[in-house]
Amino acid sequence: MNSNHDPLSAFPQACRAELQDRLHKDERVLAWFEPDLDERLQYAAGLVVLTSGRLLARRHTGEEPNWTSWTLERDWSLNANENAGVGALELVADTGRIALWRHTAGCSVAAAKLAQEFRDWRRRQAGEDVEVRTTICPLCGAAITSDDGQCADCKPAAAPPPTASLLRLVGFTRPRLRAIGLGFGLTLAATAVGLVPPYLTMPLMNDVLKPYADGQTVNWVLAWWCLGGMGLAAVVAWVLDWGRTYVLAWVSERVSSDLRDRTYAHLQQLSVEYFGGKRTGDLMSRIGSDTDRICNFLSLNLIDFVTDLLMIVLTAVILISINPLLALVTLLPFPFITWLAYWVRARLHRSFRRSGVAWGEMVSVLADTIPGIRVVKAFAQENREVLRFRRSNEHVVRTNDRVNLLWSFFGPMVTLLTAAGLLVVWVFACWGIRQQTVNIGVLIAFLAYISRFYTKIESMIRMVPATQRAGASAQRIFEILDRRPSVPEPARPVPLHRPAGRIELCDVRFKYGTREVLHGLNLRIEPGEMIGLVGPSGAGKSTLINLICRFYDVASGAIKVDGTDVRSFAVADYRRHIGIVLQDPFLFYGTVAENIAYGRPGASRQEIVAAARAARAHEFILRLPDGYDSMVGERGQSLSGGERQRISIARALLINPRILILDEATSSVDTETEREIQLALENLIRGRTTIAIAHRLSTLRRADRLVVMEQGRIVEIGNHHELLLKPGSYARLHRAQMEMMAQGQAV
Repeated sequence: MNSNHDPLSAFPQACRAELQDRLHKDERVLAWFEPDLDERLQYAAGLVVLTSGRLLARRHTGEEPNWTSWTLERDWSLNANENAGVGALELVADTGRIALWRHTAGCSVAAAKLAQEFRDWRRRQAGEDVEVRTTICPLCGAAITSDDGQCADCKPAAAPPPTASLLRLVGFTRPRLRAIGLGFGLTLAATAVGLVPPYLTMPLMNDVLKPYADGQTVNWVLAWWCLGGMGLAAVVAWVLDWGRTYVLAWVSERVSSDLRDRTYAHLQQLSVEYFGGKRTGDLMSRIGSDTDRICNFLSLNLIDFVTDLLMIVLTAVILISINPLLALVTLLPFPFITWLAYWVRARLHRSFRRSGVAWGEMVSVLADTIPGIRVVKAFAQENREVLRFRRSNEHVVRTNDRVNLLWSFFGPMVTLLTAAGLLVVWVFACWGIRQQTVNIGVLIAFLAYISRFYTKIESMIRMVPATQRAGASAQRIFEILDRRPSVPEPARPVPLHRPAGRIELCDVRFKYGTREVLHGLNLRIEPGEMIGLVGPSGAGKSTLINLICRFYDVASGAIKVDGTDVRSFAVADYRRHIGIVLQDPFLFYGTVAENIAYGRPGASRQEIVAAARAARAHEFILRLPDGYDSMVGERGQSLSGGERQRISIARALLINPRILILDEATSSVDTETEREIQLALENLIRGRTTIAIAHRLSTLRRADRLVVMEQGRIVEIGNHHELLLKPGSYARLHRAQMEMMAQGQAV
């Protein structure tokens, strides 16, 4: 890699001193690149550096590194290309190749940038003006113009502050504003009533207890009124507090439920590529644990926060109305507590984000091992998985220890400041009583109010970690909600009713990042025709299938169905006419009938049975304990591979698609089961446009045409017999398979 501004800013430290020793005076480094393969395509570290006058290369040929340099000529060229996942950077002169460096696909972007820098150097030598070049994004292939070297479209958006993420939850509360208003009214009433008892202590002390202690005649009716008022206020406050707790908890449960629904629905709208870069456990943790944490915050912490805030404000008003000077002294520690809360907030936020990531990693271990428990036990790797989970669990503990260390300092510090506030009140009150500016009743009331005041402040401050934790969870949720699908819906979708099934590939190209894997494919498939895709691994067969299903969109060119670009159809409408049978069919936890009817949940039992008969699955289904109502287990683990395959064929038959995709549908079953599946597939493909991928070439003999692919290109088209007569790729593949079968039979 290299940098737009300072190519040496991220230069490998191990080679920096060696390079500095070899640079001439006033020689500048323009770019550098690290190839990771040697001439035998084995992993080996290397380095290529472009300077203002030379090209330097570093290789380890023994114990000592070997440096080579070439003085650049204007008629030389530096070319970066890639073939089947292996890239090459080639220095060429008129007389031929000078040097060659191999690298994996992950280094393609850096190699392309180095080649571009070399072309810019040649143009400068020729006296041409060279515009400021931008880096190419490895994800989308767009130009990067920012100084940080990241694509504006692909780089993660700067995470908003946790408070801002929590405020975004307000949008989920709008449907329940009436209930929230009722809860706020109950909170205000409960808080106000809760402030009545301390206020009644002043007349009780000044007009009843103190006169009685001095031997004066007192009005005991006033005492009973004060005591009765205190008791009544306590009961009313309890009723109001119960009501507001229930109402706001009811609201928070529904807000978090809406958040889960919205997040899961948005996940379903995201493109397949998004899930390729995410771990299942992390997504489960976000929708489950993070939304539950937000619910607890809204139903418990936020209610307490609002109550405490109202209590603090109303208490401050009452204190100022009783004795402004004493109130001012009482509130003296408050700014220090506020500053301390602000100081600890950012540190807690970072710790909680790390904790959320660590928790997601731990859940991901569970999501990996529990579904794959058969593989774990088959290879006797139980102890290894226990150790892996223990390491993840220890990571969670370590991240939480950082939070606990910070909070163990912060909590007692708040307690110390509140104790200091109470001490200040006592000192000033004692001085006031001595000066006869404060009476005993005011002191008792002040102590009652100030105890509540600082208790509520301490409660609010202690809510800081809960707020930061909930804010971090909200950020993780909104990271999903803010993600846009890479396969967009058309602004004005073209209606698609019952397509004929004609498919056209018009100069189709596709890139993974900047690596082009399909190079200008052109093909026309007629309605009802069966096409077999043949070729070695990595030829681009599955990528082409993904494009036809519109799991991805083409980089250039177009895929048309009945003459209309598939990007013009609504995604759901288009995929509704496509049936897919995969090599490893996925069955959901549920009954056999529910899995067959997955594409048409409203299908009748007669339609389900008819589809199962056509898929040659009816007989084995009847042998199950509960027939069509038998539970298949998670991912269909209670069924054999052939049984799962035939259920998936019945599932595809039931939706009656016009376009059918078969991806290695018979590659992992025995010969007898393959014969059953082949008979089922004959019923499935009849009258449908079918595209089938198979490594067993014998399974594609009945295809109308075979399309042979190599390195992202179509190299041959014809039927089985035509292609066997040609000395091409298909004949070579067929001959290799026949030899392997002969060897297997001989053994």
